[in-house]
Amino acid sequence: MSEDFLSFKNGFVLAALCFLLAAPVSAAEPSAFDTDGDGYDDATEMANGYTPYGPGRLETHDADGDELTDADELIFGTDPLAPDSDRDGYRDGEEVRHGYDPAKGSSARLQKRIVITLATQTLAYSIGPKQLGTFEVSTGRPGYPTPLGTFAIRDKIPRAWSNSAKLWMPYWMPFIGTTYGLHELPEWPGGKKEGEDSLGTPVSGGCVRLGVGSAKTLYEWAEVGTEVTINKT
Repeated sequence: MSEDFLSFKNGFVLAALCFLLAAPVSAAEPSAFDTDGDGYDDATEMANGYTPYGPGRLETHDADGDELTDADELIFGTDPLAPDSDRDGYRDGEEVRHGYDPAKGSSARLQKRIVITLATQTLAYSIGPKQLGTFEVSTGRPGYPTPLGTFAIRDKIPRAWSNSAKLWMPYWMPFIGTTYGLHELPEWPGGKKEGEDSLGTPVSGGCVRLGVGSAKTLYEWAEVGTEVTINKT
């Protein structure tokens, strides 16, 4: 090969390498780069649960101080290095806290969902792509099954009275008429709770019972219209 051609080839390779090194890397995608300069590449850190944007774990570190952890930024598809990913004037964590999608503009809402699994007697609640928690429940006993399907919360009553059972139903949230709903363990007029030792076992009359504390948490979080899905498994 001629010296001119070799010179041209070497110059081209050098220019290409400089371009790649200078190219911006998406903050939301792991790469071979070591963003925080700690000697571990981003992909290795993330694979082991560590943040590539500073010291600490993905689930506790908040690189941009927007009240979303670096782990949550990945779940919601936002930029861990930008406090306001969609540039709508609201910080990402503030949007999620009020039920808005931090990656899609100020008017996009995050869907709230409740999923009850009869086989495990558990309830999971989520906002958008993130599951917030799970609770042990008690669903319908044999002969009084909890209906399967997808419904929506129709109302919210802090303390409802059941004429048929003659019991109070704290934190009542019906999803089929006034017959089936979510509520705290029923309460007798004298104050005694019904079924305190039966959570995790299907013993209700078809409703979904929650324990003391978890029922209040779910009641305060859910809204009228929140989707409720009941599955066998």
